[in-house]
Amino acid sequence: MKIAVASDNGIVSAHFGYCEAFTIFDTEGDKIVNKEAVASPGHKPGLLPNLLNDLGVNVIIAGGMGGGAVDIFNEKQIEVITGATGKVDEAVMEYLKGKLQSTGSVCHDHMHHEDCGE
Repeated sequence: MKIAVASDNGIVSAHFGYCEAFTIFDTEGDKIVNKEAVASPGHKPGLLPNLLNDLGVNVIIAGGMGGGAVDIFNEKQIEVITGATGKVDEAVMEYLKGKLQSTGSVCHDHMHHEDCGE
């Protein structure tokens, strides 16, 4: 399974669309077998969900996310986990243990994207 985490300096980004990178984890069972960072190409509607789909991602973890991105991920059958905080590695381990649940944090006003995920 591939898990992507919207990341800012190793921390889960508060807003998916404005993160600096995606940390992509390859997992087998409850173990991380590989980790790489992919720089975000920027925020354009639909770009990031399609990019992550093309990379083979099965799960996306972020602090908050816009409804349009959630809809695209749902269409592509990629699980969305929002409301996450803390270090990216710890968030993935919590997910693999079944302890990280989505809060459903969906951002509706991109003028205030810094408030998403809180």
